[in-house]
Amino acid sequence: MTSSDQSPSHNVFVYGSFQEPAVVKLILECVPVMVSAQLHGYHLYRLKGRLHPCISPSENGLINGKILTGLTDSQLESLDMIEGTEYVRKTVEVVLTDTLEKKQVETIVWANKDDPNMYGEWDFEEWKRLHMEKFIEASTKFMEWKKNPDGRSREEFEKFVFDDPPAAA
Repeated sequence: MTSSDQSPSHNVFVYGSFQEPAVVKLILECVPVMVSAQLHGYHLYRLKGRLHPCISPSENGLINGKILTGLTDSQLESLDMIEGTEYVRKTVEVVLTDTLEKKQVETIVWANKDDPNMYGEWDFEEWKRLHMEKFIEASTKFMEWKKNPDGRSREEFEKFVFDDPPAAA
């Protein structure tokens, strides 16, 4: 392998739909090693009308999630692309569930910490029961678009991640 074939390895803490291996495989075209971890100082919010959650700083918050390990630059780009501009990537410290080891990783944080659409607490098991199928369908359409945009905008596919898409005008 030449140095041009190598890319830096990224570890990313995920907390929502990306904890589901089927979603990860669809977006990254593989399932990396996933390690259970906790993120302190953040809260996992529901987003009004959306199928996916967000996180935002919260003094007493605690989020259980997974670390996707060893991601390539290209895989990280795919994660960023599907998350969109409403999220920002940050470096955070998590605690590995099994060993209590602290680790610096990247995660995706909701850009507008004062968004009035954030509320309550998002529940992974509830999402799996009620929304996972629709989310995978939307993600499949998004990945098809990413490979062949054919003049269509990203916004056409964002409507699929809304729980109750706005009615067409």
